[in-house]
Amino acid sequence: MEKKEIKTREDVKLLVETFYGKIRKDNTLGPIFNKIITDWEAHLKLLTDFWETQLFLQRKYNGNPVTAHQEVDDKTNGTITSEHFGLWLNHWFATLDELFEGERAWIAKNRAQKMSTMLFIKMYQHRNETS
Repeated sequence: MEKKEIKTREDVKLLVETFYGKIRKDNTLGPIFNKIITDWEAHLKLLTDFWETQLFLQRKYNGNPVTAHQEVDDKTNGTITSEHFGLWLNHWFATLDELFEGERAWIAKNRAQKMSTMLFIKMYQHRNETS
């Protein structure tokens, strides 16, 4: 497959669907995601909205990723680790490298890396607030 720039919502949808196809099959991450997400179609649309907002600065996403990740951590009894985020990032980078090139692909990597750090810190802080 020839790499291309991320230019449209369809490109973002391809990225999100390809990426989460890998996540769902991952031996470590798959069981976590597949247990918590009950409606994958709705979740993929939500994440496409999220990444479209991130990459095109169009307000499509209205959720709260911090709260969502804290709830996931609660459901897994605080067992999410930085290694989980590292695996997630490895799949994200690999999917981007497989499908896309250019500035928006770089932005997608950069934002994911920054967000993963921030989300893990917020989850960790939440554990201390609720214990």
